Parts: sequence; C-alpha cells; structure tokens
Amino acid sequence: MQDNETKESEFQHSAPPTAETGNAIPTSEVPSAFDAPAPQPGEMKSRGKKSWAKRHPWLRRMGIAFLIVAGVVLASLVVFRFVNPPITTVMVIEKLRGETLQRRWVPIEKISPHMRLAVIASEDGNFCRHHGVDWAAVRQVLESAKNLEPERGASTIPMQVAKNIYLWDFRSYLRKALEVPLAYAIVTLWPKERVLEVYLNIAQFGPGLFGVEAASRKYFRKPASALTQREAVLLATTLPKPKVRNPARPNRTHRVVANAVQKRLPYIAKRADCVLNP
Repeated sequence: MQDNETKESEFQHSAPPTAETGNAIPTSEVPSAFDAPAPQPGEMKSRGKKSWAKRHPWLRRMGIAFLIVAGVVLASLVVFRFVNPPITTVMVIEKLRGETLQRRWVPIEKISPHMRLAVIASEDGNFCRHHGVDWAAVRQVLESAKNLEPERGASTIPMQVAKNIYLWDFRSYLRKALEVPLAYAIVTLWPKERVLEVYLNIAQFGPGLFGVEAASRKYFRKPASALTQREAVLLATTLPKPKVRNPARPNRTHRVVANAVQKRLPYIAKRADCVLNP
C-alpha cells in the first residue's frame, strides 16, 4: 500500500503541468504567432515588387519594349549624324502604295542657298532660334483654333525629320506627341546644318519623289545647286502638299503662297545664319 502511494506521488511530480494538477504554465514558454521574426523592410519591399510584377506583367513587358525601342532610335540618331539614312518610313509607305521611288542624295554644299533659305521661310521661320520645337508657333496654332481661324501648322523642320524617318505621313495626335521628344533628340545630337541637309534629302516633293536634287531635276531639269530664287520658293511651297502642288506648273493658290514666302526672304535671311553662314 505504501509502495502504491509512493508511485502515485512520483507520477504526479513527474507529470507535465496541466490545469488538473493545478500547476500554471509559464506564459513565456507558450509558443505564439507573435513570436515569429518580423520581416525586414528590404524583404517586405522585395515581396511588394514581386507581387506587383506578377499582378501587372504586361506593364513590365511594355516598359522593356519601350526601353528597347528608345535605345534603338537613339543609337540610329547617333549613326545618322554621320551616315545618311538609307530609307525612311514615309518612303516605305509610298513603296507599299505602289509608287516608284525617285531620290538622289546631295550634300548641303551642293544645294542652292536660295533653296536653303526658301525652305526655312516656308516651313520653319525660327529654325535657327529654337531647339527642336517652336512653342511660340504652337501657341499661335492653339489661338487660331480657338478663334476658328483657318488651320495652320506648327511643325518645325526637326519635327518633320522625325516624322519622315521614324513615323508616318498621315496626321494624328499620337504622331505629334512622338515628334516632340524626337525633335529635341535630333537637335541635341545633330548640328542645324545637318538637320537641314537630311530634311532636304528626305522630304517628299511629289508621288514617290524624295529629296530636292531629284525634285529639281524632274521639275526644272537642273541640279539643286543651280536653282534660282523663284524655283526654290516654288519647290519649298510644294512641301506641305507634295501630291497636289506642281512647282513646274503652279496653280493660283500655289502662286499666292509662293509670293508670300518670297516676300519674307529678306527678313528670314537675317535669322538663318546657322545654315547660310555655317
């Protein structure tokens, strides 16, 4: 009997503490979810990034695609600073339309000063003063639109170079938005003389007809270096509507526009020193 009591006493002392034995369990020994180590700030940030990327994979792909395209464009602009563009998107579009391309590249030294001045007077009077975009002209266009005045353009020569090389020839707000950063990049990477040289060699003067040399030979049977002032003005004022206007046989509207541009030449000559006196 005594042995049984001794064993029972030993069992009670050796048994784990429970509510029945009346022994309280120390709180510090109870495992808790709050005892897990807190994630470090860097770990939480990385988890957030991973979850965001998983939730929006298409945004990540678009970002990568944008960076690749931007890199290719910038690299090509650096190359085109020294190498003539072999073809442009506008030329490709014309080719797809079934037109036979006519073009002949000439350096700016072989383009008549009359032509250089005429195209600035017609297309971009502040060419030597702005850095790619003529915001004063943009404001004038917006004011004209508010007053329901006839539509007028505000595209600078660098913007038109961007359009011809990389974009498309039909109008859209998207194209205009893309022209702005491209124009700034072009003016940053190229001197103004190079900008004008490229423009005069890739601008469209008629269906499938690109470059002032090809246009001069087709319409006036002479090289671009031999253009007179009037011939240069007629060619320059063909650029806004190359598929409608014919500089060799200008209609009444074309002659009126050409006369207005020709009257501006003395004034523009004072502002075109970046290409007339390089």
